[in-house]
Amino acid sequence: MKKLLGPIILGIMLLISTETLSRGPVIYVSPSGSDTNPGTESAPVKTIACAQRMAREIRRLRGSSLVESITIELADGRYYLNEPLLIRSEDGGTTKSPTVFTASGLDHPVISGGIPVTGWKRVSGSVPGLPANAKGKVWVAPIPAVNGRKVEFRQLWINDVKATRASTFNNGPLPRILEVDKEGQSFLIEKPGFTFKPGEPLEFVIHQWWAIAMLRVKEMVPEGKNMRITFHQPESKIEFEHPWPAPFIDEKKELNGNSAYFFVNSASLLDSPGEWYQDLEKGVMYYWPRSDENMSDADVIAPVLETLVEIAGSVDSPVTNVIFDRIGFEHTTWLRPSMAGHVPLQAGLFLLEAYKLKEPGTIDKAGLENQAWTGNPAAAVEGNYAQGLEFTNCTFRHLGATGIDLKKGIKDSKIEGCVFSDIGGTGIQAGYFGGKELEAHMPYLPSDERELSSFLLISNNLVTNVTNEDWGCVGIGIGYAHDVSIIHNEVSHVNYSGISVGWGWTRTVMCMKNNLVHANNIHHFAKMMYDVGGVYTLSAQPNTEISENSIHHLEKAPYAHIPEHYQYIYYDEGSSYIRALNNWTEKDKFFSNTPGPGNEWVNNGPKVDVKIKENAGLQADYRHLLIEYEREDFPYKAEK
Repeated sequence: MKKLLGPIILGIMLLISTETLSRGPVIYVSPSGSDTNPGTESAPVKTIACAQRMAREIRRLRGSSLVESITIELADGRYYLNEPLLIRSEDGGTTKSPTVFTASGLDHPVISGGIPVTGWKRVSGSVPGLPANAKGKVWVAPIPAVNGRKVEFRQLWINDVKATRASTFNNGPLPRILEVDKEGQSFLIEKPGFTFKPGEPLEFVIHQWWAIAMLRVKEMVPEGKNMRITFHQPESKIEFEHPWPAPFIDEKKELNGNSAYFFVNSASLLDSPGEWYQDLEKGVMYYWPRSDENMSDADVIAPVLETLVEIAGSVDSPVTNVIFDRIGFEHTTWLRPSMAGHVPLQAGLFLLEAYKLKEPGTIDKAGLENQAWTGNPAAAVEGNYAQGLEFTNCTFRHLGATGIDLKKGIKDSKIEGCVFSDIGGTGIQAGYFGGKELEAHMPYLPSDERELSSFLLISNNLVTNVTNEDWGCVGIGIGYAHDVSIIHNEVSHVNYSGISVGWGWTRTVMCMKNNLVHANNIHHFAKMMYDVGGVYTLSAQPNTEISENSIHHLEKAPYAHIPEHYQYIYYDEGSSYIRALNNWTEKDKFFSNTPGPGNEWVNNGPKVDVKIKENAGLQADYRHLLIEYEREDFPYKAEK
């Protein structure tokens, strides 16, 4: 362990450590300010974009003579954006003169991609389509408009608590599909207890091994006592052509049954407190309040934007030395499932095209029998080509898809002391995961090293209650990247794997190397999916180490086809040259699926020294996060 742990952490800290900064120009921002103001403490500007432009002008005029930081200081309150904040190379600084976005004093400013929903009134009379038990209990409000257009969204927050799109999910045990017709692109299902109206935006969510698919319903036609259901394109073709992970039929009745499913997003499903439905055709939305909610004065936020901050450097001109400290990022949506469905390959990466090969084999992998190309879900913060980025003591909450996604060319950067909670997808994601230009199983070793993300530190973050919409996402996910240290994080209440490192399903040595997963506390994972690991790996990653983690409270996923297929540490396809040392797990349960060479296992399991368990997770200076952020969006009592 020492031969890797010391050099990586020390190297990263030297590369990204901030020298004692001299504070230079400060630009003050307040929701009550005005963009005609000079940005002083007594006369702040109103928008972050205005302050950002002021900072950019200071750099342009002072150039290399500027040796102090430029600080954009945000007063308390919500800063509603009408477009993502775009950070260009011109906005970056130097190690001595970074651009710093920070909170004023002890304030808690929030960058929000949402819009308030107002004008709530109790529904009088009957509403076509609403179930009988909703009568007299539902409230209605006009859908807010932005630039003259009614906003479509997939999430809603009432008094800082997430509401639920009307669904059948909580109506008892989930039903199972009866039949799969690949050629006809349909499922046979039990006749549901509601009536589908052609044209309404009903969705069908199906459990498929280690992922779920979200399919927009096109038709439901009676077939005897059952119903034949079909879907819109392009997701219909992808759903019935892709082989992994496909809908499952337990033909031998030896496992846990066929794929489970539920419906979402119909007025006829709004039958419980906390549920809502958006009627775009009528321009209104309905909500059944919980017992402690008064809609006359409720704070209701609907998300408008998918991304709040976009860090957009280039390979020749990266963004440099930008710091976000004590900033909240909240209220994003993700609309692709509403526009094109969502059929993932793994870890939330959605399929653009996927099919089974008639003749298996590629140059890299003789037995490969399928091809797939994927895309990344939207993220609240997205980055490409940057150096010296820092996200410290920030909160990422109430987000529709990924929290933060540092993609290509991110170097010498860190995410530290942040909270990721109430997130629909993955909490923290870093590295390249392929795309339209690279088939998912092919090795990735770019000729230009600058494309790779490397020397990243992800430490002392609280990642909990993520993956709460796309169950197949992960707490922390790393793709094609090297020299990434994931240390002393608390990762909990995740529906799939806790920490996933690697991509590509191949033994070929590529760009992934020197990654470290050390002293994390990973618990309450695998809540809905299986084929999981507390720590999960893919492909060759020379000199990579998994050490001194505490992994426990592995849940029994209720709809898993093979209920016992879960692991505390899981070397999946092609995992090579990885060592697992001194990890404490509550059971001695590990697995390797067609791994490559060079792996090492030393002293892992419940007999490992209990001091390793006690040392894992947030370090002393960050344990306050477990108490301070124990809010309504946390589904558990924090372990003190």
